[in-house]
Amino acid sequence: MFSGNANIDLAREICAFLSVPMGAAEVKRFSDGEINVDIGENVRGADVFIVQPTCPPVNDHLVELLILMDALKRSSAKRVTAVIPYYGYARQDRKVLPRAPITAKLVADLLTTAGVSRVLTMDLHAGQIQGFFNIPVDHLYAAPVMLEYIKANWYNDIVIVSPDAGGVERARAFAKRLNATLAIIDKRRAGTNESRVMNIIGDVEGKTAVLLDDMVDTAGTMVQGAAAVRRNGAKRVFACATHPVLSGPAIERLEKSEIEQLVVTNTIPLGEKTACRKIRVLSVANLLGEAIKRIHFNDSVSSLFV
Repeated sequence: MFSGNANIDLAREICAFLSVPMGAAEVKRFSDGEINVDIGENVRGADVFIVQPTCPPVNDHLVELLILMDALKRSSAKRVTAVIPYYGYARQDRKVLPRAPITAKLVADLLTTAGVSRVLTMDLHAGQIQGFFNIPVDHLYAAPVMLEYIKANWYNDIVIVSPDAGGVERARAFAKRLNATLAIIDKRRAGTNESRVMNIIGDVEGKTAVLLDDMVDTAGTMVQGAAAVRRNGAKRVFACATHPVLSGPAIERLEKSEIEQLVVTNTIPLGEKTACRKIRVLSVANLLGEAIKRIHFNDSVSSLFV
């Protein structure tokens, strides 16, 4: 098990779950900012896992991952699995405008060219990104962790709310497992990181609304969605998102919003953002660790794809 600088705490939690030591690797910078990797132990013929979400600063962490993989492949590792809890550049997964890039595919090509043998990731922004790889991809969901928390804490008359049409499938799966109703926010996006709520499909009046998304970036969608369901009669509003990107004005918006609590996971380290009283962080280390163990021993991982 190796880790870059993106989320060392998560890597250590996974190592603790697996009862294996963290691999000796040093990821440094040359004076001009170039990344220098030094693998401090023998990996010849080994089954190697690198834990490295491509979270902000995404470019630095992506290049760290690529260089770590190159170093391990050149050190004769038998297999290198990239454990990418948060897959950056995933939002550009198709051409929505002329002359636009498809960065999710570009990153997949970069990883494959660098020598990755397998990818383990969690809650991709779009499931079809798995098809951008010509190598095995294990796509986990944080649903088991989230569902356990929701059942234990928000159990009275819940309605699961999808903040946009793209998240309906995810919200429906949660609603089914919770025996809850479903609502959808009809949203129009004015530009990058800008959205405007139009109306709500479904009944939220008098219920506990739980907004559900794969990530929360600037929190504009979540905050506007929370305000909309409150206007339509929801008595309480909570939110869940796997990946807490929380960039720009996100924390300030959350503090002023109708959202009582935002539940996220530790796929991305929050650092000082954990000081926000509305944020609750759940760990996915055991889920990732179990998947890593099954991959190593060639056992079935499908039961984890909840």
